[in-house]
Amino acid sequence: MRGTVLTLCALFANVFCIACVFAQQSPQVLTIPADQVEDKMRGGMLAQVIGNLNGRPHEFRYINHPGHVEHYTPSLPDGAVTDDDTDIEWVYLREIACSGDNFLNPDRIVALWKRHINRRIFCANRYARDLMDLGFEPPWTGNVGLNPWSDFNISGQFVCESFGLMAPAMPQTAARLGVHFTRVGIDGEPAQATQLFTTMIASAYVERDIDKILDAGLAAVDPQSEIAAVVKTVRTLCQDNPTDWKKTRREMKSRWQKRGGIVRERNGYELNTGCVIAALIYGHNDFVETLRTAFNFGWDADCDAATAATVVGVMKGRRWMNQQGWDIKDIYRNTSRDDMPNDETLTGLENTLIQAARITIRRAGGEIIAEPSPSKKGSASEPSPSGKNITLEPSPAGRGQGEGALPAAKLYRIPAESPANIEPLATVQDQRARLRAHFQPQIKLDLTAPGVARARAAYLAICLDESEKWKRESPQTWSAAIAELQNHASIVRDLFHAPKPLGDNLRRKAEQAGLHDPKHIKLTERPLED
Repeated sequence: MRGTVLTLCALFANVFCIACVFAQQSPQVLTIPADQVEDKMRGGMLAQVIGNLNGRPHEFRYINHPGHVEHYTPSLPDGAVTDDDTDIEWVYLREIACSGDNFLNPDRIVALWKRHINRRIFCANRYARDLMDLGFEPPWTGNVGLNPWSDFNISGQFVCESFGLMAPAMPQTAARLGVHFTRVGIDGEPAQATQLFTTMIASAYVERDIDKILDAGLAAVDPQSEIAAVVKTVRTLCQDNPTDWKKTRREMKSRWQKRGGIVRERNGYELNTGCVIAALIYGHNDFVETLRTAFNFGWDADCDAATAATVVGVMKGRRWMNQQGWDIKDIYRNTSRDDMPNDETLTGLENTLIQAARITIRRAGGEIIAEPSPSKKGSASEPSPSGKNITLEPSPAGRGQGEGALPAAKLYRIPAESPANIEPLATVQDQRARLRAHFQPQIKLDLTAPGVARARAAYLAICLDESEKWKRESPQTWSAAIAELQNHASIVRDLFHAPKPLGDNLRRKAEQAGLHDPKHIKLTERPLED
């Protein structure tokens, strides 16, 4: 079958056990019925939302001891609401669908954040957003030398799932997309987590064996990374304790929670990556059991449930989910994103994902073969979560592309990829060296510039250990720069409330440089609430 085109007809229904895709090195094109691949996209997206919102009551509740959820039925009786586990991706997906560009430029990403993403963001993402107000662009907003959350925060996980969904059977493309967007707020090991989970989700389109999906994910991370070690360790623990998930959790806790569950641990990649892996293994491809396990493992349970659910949701598909009789209302209510639609639906969110996926497939060299719709021109009928059909009319003016009807498609021709590590692990030392090489030549010039440039130069000098030099050589210039930076109260507030251990050193340097904590600024969005 090497170098040939594989055609999967409707005869194969939802079975996509094509392990040879990842075993062969020569390029292959998968020809898959559109209704089947899109059903998996819809299933993955709905599953992500369910895992996120049904998991929120369990977020950070189980730290020193596991949860005790014994019975669970997925439901969204009032519909879904926006949450940072899904709505940052919502902003990106709509822009990709509208622009046709799936790798948005850094300046475009900054513009999107400033327009839409200002509230209900925490930790690494809150810090990144405030760095943007100093004039920094991605990926510098996620560089560990500037953002003290970025070396451990699980934003690399919970902002990545949609990029796996929009690259079916293309794990390398999924990983590149994921890293491109998650590095807005993260660096180092969390970027390996992005590659792990986007690859697993992309692989779930063509593989139903969790062990093989985990193999694919492991192939996508740097073998020297801690993420690789976490995956291997948790798989071994689950194998050694096949019927005792609590023992596996105790072992995980003893390895990766050594300071009583401080934010560095409960919001970190080690425990939460392990929770996703364990939930998938103990879940045995059972959607409900996978989520129940993720809730009970605890720590950042809503993030972990969303990621695990996405993998299983792709395997199950939306039609299967509709058949379960769950109470799910077709609403995705905007409660957090400025200047975004207030009348979005779950079906509209899925449609936007499909548009972004079509763009991704075409840009990767694939194609979508269209077929005239049997329904009236400009509309389509899609199953709602209740099992009843709802009619999607063309998008009204001003509502964007997410809610409108999708042109019908017959087949997807997808250039299948083998999983691979597309971005090796970058150490803290590596990233700080890159930061210095890129910005140091500009500090001297910007210290005498007016406004935000001067504030940015002062922040850089603090981060690069140059503040004492400028205090000594140009005291008046330095005093003016520090005063300018102090006026940017949000980033200074973030700095003084940065997490241990990197935050301690940064606070010390900031105080020595002349900054002080703007205590008059109320912390209305606690950084622990991720």
